[in-house]
Amino acid sequence: VLGGQEHVEAHSSGLLSLPASYGVWGVVGITLAKVAAFVIVMLVVGRRVIPWVLHYVAHTGSRELFRLAVLAIALGVAFGAAKLFGVSLALGAFFAGMIMSESALSHRAAEESLPLRDAFSVLFFVSVGMLFDPFSLISNGWPILATLAIIVIGKSLAAFAIVVVFRYPIATALMISASLAQIGEFSFILAELGVGLKLLPEQGRDLILAGAILSIVLNPLMFFAVDWMKPWLERRAGKAALLDEAKPIGPATEPGQLASVAAPVEEDDPPQRTALTGHSILVGYGRVGSLVGASLKKAALPFLVIEDADKTLARLKDDGIETVSGNAANSEVFAAANPEGAKRLILAIPNAFEAGQIVLRARTANPKINVIARAHSDAEVEHLKGLGADTVIMGEREIARGIVEEVMEGKAEGAEEPKAPIT
Repeated sequence: VLGGQEHVEAHSSGLLSLPASYGVWGVVGITLAKVAAFVIVMLVVGRRVIPWVLHYVAHTGSRELFRLAVLAIALGVAFGAAKLFGVSLALGAFFAGMIMSESALSHRAAEESLPLRDAFSVLFFVSVGMLFDPFSLISNGWPILATLAIIVIGKSLAAFAIVVVFRYPIATALMISASLAQIGEFSFILAELGVGLKLLPEQGRDLILAGAILSIVLNPLMFFAVDWMKPWLERRAGKAALLDEAKPIGPATEPGQLASVAAPVEEDDPPQRTALTGHSILVGYGRVGSLVGASLKKAALPFLVIEDADKTLARLKDDGIETVSGNAANSEVFAAANPEGAKRLILAIPNAFEAGQIVLRARTANPKINVIARAHSDAEVEHLKGLGADTVIMGEREIARGIVEEVMEGKAEGAEEPKAPIT
């Protein structure tokens, strides 16, 4: 509608088309009303119908039929949203995926649609690459560099400042800023939509595409720079904090009197430091952590749990297990667990990056502490061991080992009972 009469005529065949005589505000109001109606229908009807359909199809026992049902729901909702409500195919597909994600069969639906997702991803990025004009790097060199600077430097600095303002660690701020130093497929979609609506010239689309492609290429270098800068920034941040704590705010008024010292800013009370020594620090109390904790409790080994989920903390308190509330990557939270006097650190969290930060913090506080961590891939195993973890257990490898042990035990049992010789 905002693209002119041609765009309006192109959509006039829809069931709920928007007459141009309504004016800009009328068109905006009708569009918002139709989008709201679509959202209500999806939240009220879709939440009940789509999970029921998936459940019924899954009980047929046919993988092909289930895969077809997932595809039909996604495309059907997207097409129906465009024809009946006048919203975009992308918004319709988004809501279809959101509703399916709330179903108990969401993981199976994602697994069955994985080949289609990969195929469409390849097709999408190939088509985007075909839109890019390589000669624009020569003819529009400076505009492209300016666009790249906005994406890589501007977004990174903004993300870094926001994370630091919320008082997260410097390492976390650096990692998030490096992760956001690029733009992805949504920018391509918006750029193409802007050209189609005549809100963005084709040259602007080429600049966005060039900036996106170059930022994706440079992103690995950003992570390399983060690893190089992180120790220096953390040292500077630590020195600044020490200086602020002892910074005088007023001169001495009498001989021999010390200058007044700035009072610390009132913040949330830090966690109370544990009195345990020779204990185990268990980080995370999910599916893995709860099993580890139950075994430690059964063996009467002293341990505490670092957890940030309120419901889990309440359950641990009811079970009489000592806890430290918060994120273990936070220095104050981790210090409250007394890592200097701990015997071992057990990392039961699935996030390898966060676990790596905790390993570094633990090694700094207690070089002799025994660190046990979990991982999901060989790369995560190497990453955590490189940071100082003593033992890294990969779930898939342990499953395979258990299967092999069962097979070998069965083979040995069969060998113990040889068949009687035939006479």
